[in-house]
Amino acid sequence: MMKKLLMLVVLIFPLISSAQIIYETVSSAKMQETREIKVQLPRNYEENKEKYYPVVLVLDGDYLFEPVAGIVDYYSYWENIPEMIIVGVNQAGSRNEDSSYDNERFLPSDEGAEFFEFLGMELLKTIDQKYRTAPFQIIVGHDLTANFLNYYLLKPEPVFEGYINLSPDLAPEMANRITSVLSKTESKRWYYLATGSEDIPQLKEGILSLDNQIAALDNDLLSYKFDNFKDASHYSLVGRAIPSAIESIFDVFGPISQKEYNEVLLQTSISPSEYLIQKYESIEKLFGLEKQIRLNDFLAIHQAIEKTRRWEEYDELSKLANDHFPGTMLSTYFEARYEEETGNPKKAMRTYQNAYGQQKIAFLDVDFMLEKANAIKRDFGY
Repeated sequence: MMKKLLMLVVLIFPLISSAQIIYETVSSAKMQETREIKVQLPRNYEENKEKYYPVVLVLDGDYLFEPVAGIVDYYSYWENIPEMIIVGVNQAGSRNEDSSYDNERFLPSDEGAEFFEFLGMELLKTIDQKYRTAPFQIIVGHDLTANFLNYYLLKPEPVFEGYINLSPDLAPEMANRITSVLSKTESKRWYYLATGSEDIPQLKEGILSLDNQIAALDNDLLSYKFDNFKDASHYSLVGRAIPSAIESIFDVFGPISQKEYNEVLLQTSISPSEYLIQKYESIEKLFGLEKQIRLNDFLAIHQAIEKTRRWEEYDELSKLANDHFPGTMLSTYFEARYEEETGNPKKAMRTYQNAYGQQKIAFLDVDFMLEKANAIKRDFGY
């Protein structure tokens, strides 16, 4: 397992080195001291002046920052998740104090209360003021800090939408508190929980109990995932949990998958073009991100229409393609296919011919489009 974790580090290190990492010292009035943070900005952050990014706050940043930053950079490179700003808080030598809670109410106390306010009231505000942040935030922690991050979930208006718990060392009453809040949440929340077969026994017992409680909840606004990794220790599970957590949170963001294609788009009760529209509307609503529809997603819808022979779907798809890829042959091709399959061959032929002078895209070029026009001409003797 350690070999797998080492391989993960080897794979992501070059990605980290290609992204922009900033080392900063942040002053805290709450703690009356300074804290060191690391910030990874997305690739081409400076060039994309109009683009805004979700924020991932990584506790235990002295050792968790690099794995999280590397995975985010890698997945976002392939557009499976959005690009994000990663903020790591170094806690070497202070994590016990930072994570402290009292023995009566089991809520942050002393240094823990100060650190809680520093993160929620000072650090996040500083990041928002300095960088272009989208209104979507995730927090990540491991054992003590994984327990600590849940205190933000207990606030009347939580500042984080996503909570990644890596083998949390749960405080007394924490499991009941988490379950109660998640059962009643009126805003979308993502909650991830992980342990491993070789995790610390007393931690694993509490984690499995918490999983049973959350799994029994019935709340459509809760997106929950639990992993119990085989042969994973308290430390090695981290390398497997981070990508699993990130994928689960941004499941809807990624390109149309083979599963979506087979189980959704090929069902004749579903409008493929409407599904595409709703997918991207969900991305904007959930993550506060406006995103151009991917070319590959247009092609997936095209394939589904060809497979199901629902030719009327091409009409709406053509209009959508014109909005997202204007000046290319994509919209023209979909319009021509609509006319061709709904009984208007002459109009289809002329539409194919209209592609001359437009930009080629995907498999569509002038030769392809003119050949489609000539085939109709031959078949119908025009």
